[in-house]
Amino acid sequence: MEKSFPLLFSLFLAIFFSSQLFLRSNASNNNVYSRPSPRNIIITPHNLSEDEPQQVHVSLAGSDHMRVTWVTDDEHVQSMVEYGTEPGKYNAMAKGESISYHYFFYKSGRIHHVKIGPLEPSKTYYYRCGGHGPEYSLGTPPAKLPVEFAVVGDLGQTEWTKKTLEHVNNRDYDVFLLPGDLSYADGQQQLWDSFGRLVEPYASKRPWMVTQGNHEIESIPIINPEGFKAYNARWLMPYEESGSFSNLYYSFDVAATRIIMLGSYADFDSDSDQYKWLQADLGRIDRKRTPWVIVLLHAPWYNTNTAHQGEGEGMRKAMEELLYKARVDVVFAGHVHSYERFTRIYDNKADPCGPIYITIGDGGNREGLALTFKDPASPLSAYREPSFGHGRLRILNETTAHWSWHRNNDTDPSVADEVWLDNLRTSKGCWEKELEHRKEAKDEL
Repeated sequence: MEKSFPLLFSLFLAIFFSSQLFLRSNASNNNVYSRPSPRNIIITPHNLSEDEPQQVHVSLAGSDHMRVTWVTDDEHVQSMVEYGTEPGKYNAMAKGESISYHYFFYKSGRIHHVKIGPLEPSKTYYYRCGGHGPEYSLGTPPAKLPVEFAVVGDLGQTEWTKKTLEHVNNRDYDVFLLPGDLSYADGQQQLWDSFGRLVEPYASKRPWMVTQGNHEIESIPIINPEGFKAYNARWLMPYEESGSFSNLYYSFDVAATRIIMLGSYADFDSDSDQYKWLQADLGRIDRKRTPWVIVLLHAPWYNTNTAHQGEGEGMRKAMEELLYKARVDVVFAGHVHSYERFTRIYDNKADPCGPIYITIGDGGNREGLALTFKDPASPLSAYREPSFGHGRLRILNETTAHWSWHRNNDTDPSVADEVWLDNLRTSKGCWEKELEHRKEAKDEL
């Protein structure tokens, strides 16, 4: 009983404080919305020895490099990855670093981060973590178009989550994009471990690129005021490689596409580090070499669901003009547990030069679905549905992409919404508007 008391006390405190944070995070939503009963949480056990790797996942880490992350209970395991292009034959080796963290009475295992490369595009590599243990394989994304992204928000670790991941895995993809709310640990750190083990069969094979949501904050006054301790320790993203000073926002390139991950819960005003970084990052894009620009964030800027109304408005007012002037093609968000696709928008009006906004917070979280939308529907909202599912963005060439949303059911995913996208750099509708504005400006002179 004496040994179990710290764990029980830790769980009690974590649940108490995280519930208070959850209530505060939703205080701005005065609308009542209902959800169906969620499916059960899946606890994925640890059945390996202390020195064997667990919770293995890979992420992109700059040009032609990837980062391998894993956890061991044994603190003396080397942060080392051996890898090669044939099973069982490792002709390359890289070393990295390891860290651990405390959260109340919880102490994490040793979290290893190793950057491997240079790697060839569109190739399978076989690797082993820590000098022994099982062999894993990963696929590197292509250097040229076409490229396909799987997009899932608010994933969690429920039976719905498991079904979503199975559906995603039914068809190959190059990179997995997650716009926040990963494990839904909310202070219960053992759920971070369980989540890592749940997603390992998928996240160890293809790069998973994530940004933070409100459930990653886990801040507690005095004890952990800054928050994101577990998220930053476990899910290290290429922020340094993209010139960012924070793991909460960063960017990376894949096959003529710039992906920008923004932090809904980092400062975003015009004098903030994130704003200045975004402005500089957008300014460095050469649209001839990188025609597609995609942005991910957590709290949606446009939303006709009654859940989380207005929670992204401050960020929208601060940053929307930057995205508009840069001709960002698509903005993905999570947070609202349903699916919604908007037309191209700028400043609350339809605009052929604005991004398409898509909310995809329907990965399988434990809170269930946000069922209620505003009525009547906004003319800006092209499709909306409160169902779990996942999306796929396939960029075919410099001018054309295809988006599809796949609704979950108990057997196979079904395509419920799809649309062809024109790149804004070459979009006829956007260029016609630009010419019209130039003509109007000339007439005024």
